[in-house]
Amino acid sequence: MATKEKNQENTAHFDQVEFQSEVFAISVAAELAGMHAQTLRTYDRMGLVTPTRTRGGGRRYSREDVELLRKIQYLSQKGVNLAGIKAIIELGEENRNLKESLRKTQAENELLKTQVRNGRPRGELVHVPCSTAVVMWERRKGRSN
Repeated sequence: MATKEKNQENTAHFDQVEFQSEVFAISVAAELAGMHAQTLRTYDRMGLVTPTRTRGGGRRYSREDVELLRKIQYLSQKGVNLAGIKAIIELGEENRNLKESLRKTQAENELLKTQVRNGRPRGELVHVPCSTAVVMWERRKGRSN
């Protein structure tokens, strides 16, 4: 009886789990990328590809990681050294981040334009007259710097 209840409890929990994406052990990822597993370990140490880790420390590679490994292999075959590949990867990531930031800023800009067109001011405009007053500043006596 207790076993049946426990199984139902585990099944209920299993139904609530969302699967993000499939992951692969290092041997499978190496085969998919056409590399040796030791090469993947080296790339992990260098920071070229950083897979997620299990509680036991095992590497788990996503589809995106495998695609990145293929890109690294392609660039390496074209004669780019690992330092160059790392720079290319970092610049690509920075480029994606900047494009996303630009997209968000453009969307915000469009929203603000729409609000202005619809007569919704964001703040209050105040007229500030030009002043011809001159203010003289003098150091107070008896005070030190």
